[in-house]
Amino acid sequence: MNALWWFALPILLLPVWWHRKKRVQNKAAPMATARFLPRTEPRQTRVWRWSDPLLLLVRCLMLVALIAWLADPVYPWRGDTVVVTQGADPSWVESQAKEAGLANAERVTLPAAQALGWVRTHEREWRSEARLLVLGDVPMPAAKPVFGRQVEVRTQAAAPAEAERHVYIASERAGEWRRMFAAQGGPEKIVIDDTPGAGTTLIVWDRAEAPPTSLRAGLWWVTNPSAFPELAKARNLDGLRYADNGRGRLWHHADWPPQNPEAARALLDSWQQLHVGPRPFTMAPQVFAASPGANAPAPGGALRGILLAVLAALFVLERSLTHARRR
Repeated sequence: MNALWWFALPILLLPVWWHRKKRVQNKAAPMATARFLPRTEPRQTRVWRWSDPLLLLVRCLMLVALIAWLADPVYPWRGDTVVVTQGADPSWVESQAKEAGLANAERVTLPAAQALGWVRTHEREWRSEARLLVLGDVPMPAAKPVFGRQVEVRTQAAAPAEAERHVYIASERAGEWRRMFAAQGGPEKIVIDDTPGAGTTLIVWDRAEAPPTSLRAGLWWVTNPSAFPELAKARNLDGLRYADNGRGRLWHHADWPPQNPEAARALLDSWQQLHVGPRPFTMAPQVFAASPGANAPAPGGALRGILLAVLAALFVLERSLTHARRR
């Protein structure tokens, strides 16, 4: 849609029209013998003349810069580039770039989850002969990306970052719940809090009475739905009832606490997939061929800063010339 601003170029006719002023000149040639000539009416000659051509040029350039800034043009200026995800092994990156013949190419460091999206958004900025290599722990996208140019991706899975999940258990059967959390594997470390706090992400409420109104957490596991009126009309997903209230999101299942390792593992997996979020999966190394049918992404705004500076300079120059003209 930004490219439609180029249709505003005819507005340049306004300063051209403004700087062409109509001048009327009356020519009279008195002669001594004019009294012997037939009487004729004086003629008026209209002449178009330019006024202040330098000021006209500056105003036209200012309008062109403004339209170009609004249209957000893209100029292909990037050459060979290696996109590196944050946290990638530097020695591995250097060896892969050298193997691909891009040891001296420009390096761009980005978060892993944004690497492919950034390449797609800015792909108009690369020259047609430029080569593009993405290195690091690139997560598998939900859908296969499509590029208008060839993009090679080489991946190396990084060690998962450790994270703590704070849990508060309010139950007479706290031992059963603790054993279930002790079986949690992966990089997430489960910390059982003695008292709930601001960092508590999960509250296991295994009591008949309702909790205090001041108690809040992102997720609640509730064994007695009568303590939470919101669960009376809660939606159901494979036996799991869920609802939201002012304290957080509520989960309830009739078979809690889990009675066997399989049920405990299923509950922990549901917690990870549905609430915490799925763990990222490193995509396989591959080469994305150029797709002629790929829709060109929106311009990246790379030239907007330059155009804005040019527009400001032209505006200052136009004001100076206008002031000098009035003096």
